[in-house]
Amino acid sequence: MKIDLRSDTVTKPTKEMLEAMFSAKVGDDVFNEDPTIIELEQKTAALFGKEAALFCPSGTMTNQIAMKAHTRPGDEIICDQTAHVYNYEGGGIGFNSGCSVRLLQGDKGRFTAGDVAENINPDNDVHRPLSRLVVIENTSNRGGGSIWVLGEIEKIKETCRKNGLALHLDGARLFNALVETSETEIQFGNLFDSISICLSKGLGAPVGSLLIGDKTFITQARRIRKVFGGGMRQAGYLAAAGIYALDHHISRLKEDHQRARHLGKLLEKLPFVTEVLPIQTNIVIFKLDEKMPAATFLKTLADSEVLAVPFGKQTIRFVTHLDFTDEMLMEVEKVFKKI
Repeated sequence: MKIDLRSDTVTKPTKEMLEAMFSAKVGDDVFNEDPTIIELEQKTAALFGKEAALFCPSGTMTNQIAMKAHTRPGDEIICDQTAHVYNYEGGGIGFNSGCSVRLLQGDKGRFTAGDVAENINPDNDVHRPLSRLVVIENTSNRGGGSIWVLGEIEKIKETCRKNGLALHLDGARLFNALVETSETEIQFGNLFDSISICLSKGLGAPVGSLLIGDKTFITQARRIRKVFGGGMRQAGYLAAAGIYALDHHISRLKEDHQRARHLGKLLEKLPFVTEVLPIQTNIVIFKLDEKMPAATFLKTLADSEVLAVPFGKQTIRFVTHLDFTDEMLMEVEKVFKKI
């Protein structure tokens, strides 16, 4: 039995999702004529109380489009030092937007309104770039799936408003947060100028992310998507998977979180595990002592057909997902006992 805990992007479409894909009505999306993509975009925009949305191949593209749309070359973007937009998008901030980055040292990916205020450059100082955009990642990947406190985001929004900065949400795993906090999509829609959500992580769709905002912003984003080569044709087959995911796969995310917490308890019992980061959602990050090299541990898991990824010095990440079952969890427990 192969057990893949490398990421929640490794899932395969369910039978029901495939049926929805095969029955989708399609057209040419570059001509804005794909009815299923239009349905997905309208559905997602309405979910967050926004005017419009744009379907894209990946979360990296939606984030990069947003940052390009909100800034001009030479501006500065404020984000946490662990942020996905800074660490895992191929240097896209510099390549695509020509912006510099002000990195904040937050707590497991989360920073405060005070942190933002202290790092906004004065508009009248020609030596420094103009602070233009703040990016929040919820949940935080490198923070171990950590969840932001809504009240702090509200304070950050007010700081941005007072200083003329835009606020973007990298919400690749936002639904993982929402099922735990019972906060609503509308609450987040009211706070952010733009939001990126991913369909191909916890929601189990094979491809796709959406960028959400007002009509003027999304019109600009659509042009940038074209420049980035992201225009798709009969992609309604993929959009149908996204619609199905939004309708059927959000509430079940709690199952992934329960299995992640169980994995954490198992890891805490292992003598060579020195730390397990607090587990709030579906990401488990843990550290090994020097007697158990990370490469050795990963190979031992792989030999038992359990896949995981290194996540820093002596650090490993597991991610639970739609295709990780209770049976697999029991098998992982057996593998741990053999090590």
